Amino acid sequence: MSNPLLDFSGLPLFDRIRPEHVAPAMDALLERANQALQTVTAPGFPARWDAMARELDVATEHLGRAWGAVSHLNSVMDTPELRAAYNEALPRITEFWTRLGADERLYAQYKAIAPASLNAEQAQAHKNAIRNFVLSGAELTGAAKERYAQIQERLAELQQKFSENTLDATDAFAYYTSEAELDGVPEDVRQAARAAAQADGKDGYKLTLKMPCYLPVMQFAHSSRLRERLYRAYTTRASDQAEGEAQRFDNTAFIREILALRQEEAHLLGYLNFGEVSVVPKMAESPAQVIAFLRDLARRARPHAEKDVADLRAFAADHLGMRDPQAWDWPYISERLKEARYAFSEQEVKQYFTAPRVLAGLFEIVQTLFEVRIVRDQAPVWHPAVEFYRIERDGELVGQFYLDQPARPGKRGGAWMDDVRTRWLRPDTGQLQTPVAHLVCNFADGVDGKPALLTHDDVITLFHEFGHGLHHMLTQVNERDVSGIAGVEWDAVELPSQFMENFCWEWGALQRMTAHVDTGAALPRALYDKMIAAKNFQSGMQTLRQIEFALFDMLLHTEHDPAQDFLPLLDLVRAEVAVLQPPAFSRTAHTFSHIFAGGYAAGYYSYKWAEVLSADAYAAFEETAAPDGSHHLPTGRRYRQAILEAGGSRPAMESFKAFRGREPSLDALLRHQGMA
Repeated sequence: MSNPLLDFSGLPLFDRIRPEHVAPAMDALLERANQALQTVTAPGFPARWDAMARELDVATEHLGRAWGAVSHLNSVMDTPELRAAYNEALPRITEFWTRLGADERLYAQYKAIAPASLNAEQAQAHKNAIRNFVLSGAELTGAAKERYAQIQERLAELQQKFSENTLDATDAFAYYTSEAELDGVPEDVRQAARAAAQADGKDGYKLTLKMPCYLPVMQFAHSSRLRERLYRAYTTRASDQAEGEAQRFDNTAFIREILALRQEEAHLLGYLNFGEVSVVPKMAESPAQVIAFLRDLARRARPHAEKDVADLRAFAADHLGMRDPQAWDWPYISERLKEARYAFSEQEVKQYFTAPRVLAGLFEIVQTLFEVRIVRDQAPVWHPAVEFYRIERDGELVGQFYLDQPARPGKRGGAWMDDVRTRWLRPDTGQLQTPVAHLVCNFADGVDGKPALLTHDDVITLFHEFGHGLHHMLTQVNERDVSGIAGVEWDAVELPSQFMENFCWEWGALQRMTAHVDTGAALPRALYDKMIAAKNFQSGMQTLRQIEFALFDMLLHTEHDPAQDFLPLLDLVRAEVAVLQPPAFSRTAHTFSHIFAGGYAAGYYSYKWAEVLSADAYAAFEETAAPDGSHHLPTGRRYRQAILEAGGSRPAMESFKAFRGREPSLDALLRHQGMA
């Protein structure tokens, strides 16, 4: 039987890929990629962009696409067999990419390409390639080069272990409770917990640490004991503080080794620390500039955050009889204060956000603003819940995407966009390859035959990931390495995603994407007005929380000595930034996947950095909106052309200036968050 991972004729055959396909497919693709590398680096092979792309880029693109399908399944449908196949192949895949990036013969070939022979897109891709060779150790020799390769392989292994421990520690927890203890918890959450217990053949209600269960319990459960139990389990996941058997998922040793290896890598490349390496391909000029930016923003947010906490303490004492609230009480107090102050609850709002209606509203906004059509499409999928769509302009296919919304066991938490394939004028066929994306979330499923209900935060998450998707799919760039999000500076890559979040607060947009689960009525204006009044509720505290993570990340990769325990650094950062101190047992760093298993090491600040860009970009839409709130289509077109279509084909600052006519300013962000 043929191997589905070796079929590149169309979309990935997700319904046919099995763990036993992984090893033979990777063998074949690695062999082919190695042959291509030998061919283009052999004496006499022309140092020409197109000749090298036809040979090498086609082979590595196939490898990347097949491995991408395996990695994706490993994230959304983890099974012991797939995990074993993935982990068996991972060192070989890592070894190849490391060797490719550090190949001095290939580096010499790239340096020999005549700049005059390149078009503008190729020139940008070429410039990035030269920089990446240096950062990948192409200028290292002998033992240093060997050591660099060993570090990459070990880091890939450690990051995968970190990720597995985080998932396993989350999935391993279950607490079966009685109806009485769930007093205050929303009905749909209780029904889901009841169904989960029944599925396990148990009585009562099953609570887990997955977000659709954990968060509402923390916000609504009247029992402080129940909240403490879940909070303790959640904040000690994958750490030495976990209870009993769960300590086997402890990530402490992995974190320490990851940090030590990153520092060693930086030293090999001639940098003082990993933070310096991280910012080379980014907009920010130095770790010092990032740290100054974060501290400046913290200074501006602090008075607002202190007032947020004072309000919470006063409300807890006066209205809830809580004189000494603990860490697990704050989400509950916040929700009660929000209900009292703005006379609405998350639960009330959620009844209007049915998943199908939200999606239809999102599509309508995108179709109007960016002059495209989104229609249902067909493709092999990995789970019955997955939907597939195509985006068209003037009847032509622009891009396609998979949408996987519900949370389930074996699917890692959070939400993300990933590419399946990139827009590329293929050098082997001369055909234009259209881009395809994965959009993955972890929302609650529908209960009792009703559609899934999303919180307003879920809606914002969906719009955020869709913004990444649009950046990937609406690109008009034909050169793979700078097409869509490829080649975009990492601290600018959140601009299109955060930009889309703004629509979740527009009256016109919310009318189109809400329908009450029972009555079908759109969101009432009175409830909307309360949501807007509450929009910046605790924005000071939330800003400081993001800054706490970002500052910890950057200091961890610049000033911290990896031989030392990293927890005292987290305490120092919290002492400087946080307005609420967590309990001593809290171990949030142990599941900080963004920096220990994702691409955000010494880069978590990118969220705040890009928020400045996205708030300022959205201000252009506010400035040109009609009195009825409808958007100015030329502004949408200009944004699409300057930012989304340009992809990574030029520096992000140039794209921003092409849209806005100037450099970004912090004012819009502070205004949007009520901290001006």
